[in-house]
Amino acid sequence: MPESIQISSFLDLAKQIPVIDVRSPAEFEHGHIPNAYNLPLFSNEERAQIGTLYKQKGKKAAIQSGLEIVGTKLASFVKEAHLIAPDGKLLVHCWRGGMRSGSMAWLFEMSGLNVKTLKGGYKSYRNTVLQAFSNPFKIAVLGGETGTGKTAILKEIEKLGGQIIDLEHIASHKGSAFGALGMHPQPSIEQFENDLFYTLQQIDPSKTIWIEDESKTIGRIFVPLPFWQQMSKSPLYRIRIPLEIRIQRLIREYGTFQTSQLKQAVIRIQKRLGGLDTQNCMKALDENDLQTVAAITLRYYDKAYNHLLNKKQAPVVFEINHPQDNPEQIAALILNIHAQNSKS
Repeated sequence: MPESIQISSFLDLAKQIPVIDVRSPAEFEHGHIPNAYNLPLFSNEERAQIGTLYKQKGKKAAIQSGLEIVGTKLASFVKEAHLIAPDGKLLVHCWRGGMRSGSMAWLFEMSGLNVKTLKGGYKSYRNTVLQAFSNPFKIAVLGGETGTGKTAILKEIEKLGGQIIDLEHIASHKGSAFGALGMHPQPSIEQFENDLFYTLQQIDPSKTIWIEDESKTIGRIFVPLPFWQQMSKSPLYRIRIPLEIRIQRLIREYGTFQTSQLKQAVIRIQKRLGGLDTQNCMKALDENDLQTVAAITLRYYDKAYNHLLNKKQAPVVFEINHPQDNPEQIAALILNIHAQNSKS
């Protein structure tokens, strides 16, 4: 029989061995272990059918129906598993580490593969994910008003050897009403948590993690509260560059999108902008006057950011003033200040 192993051992092995998730496509889409393959024992419809049968006629009838459904798929399951695991080793899991993963693991082992299953299944993985966000991390936060180029600076910090986590990349959203433009659809909150956990597993916890300042939500994604609370209490490096330069950056970043897309984004914040500013934005968009649109929306976003900043509990705030939009220079300046501060 395939060996059932604890989540810690499973995740260690998953760095080298392929993981097969045998849950239904809908379960997998809602949330899964990053890089896992979905080889569902049942389709969404088949799983619902068996569940209904279990409730109406009991476990025996449900099992018999499941066997009838799976019987015709066995050969294709084995063929696909061997393609996924050319080295002959596999990790398999379902929701609770029960019949679905057990039966598939048995099948794969009978076909000559070396298989291990996850004790407690995906449920145990999720418990590990959620607990991990309460672990202490050495975080440094990049702050600054919209248009300061924080994401570009974050990437330059990485080029200079710093450890970063790009929350907006993981969330597939830039955080503002315009933040979905040019991005892939956002993952589920559960998958965002899984992806963030995976990213945290790749970093050195003894070293500083650089993260862009975020509110509790990024689009429709919620940053895990224990992790966000740590961010809020971490040193903040507040970047300040002139307003006109910030306006030009926003024009470069968003000026290529269709007018209709930009109007929809403005509509999402019209209550906060107010009627007059909303009308002025719409008129400016019709006239392709992106500078006016950026100036109006920045008044709102600057006010919102400063309000958010006043509520934070950062132990220290470093003011980083720079006259130009130069992420490389700003990143080097920030790392230099951080190094000096770490020695003191």
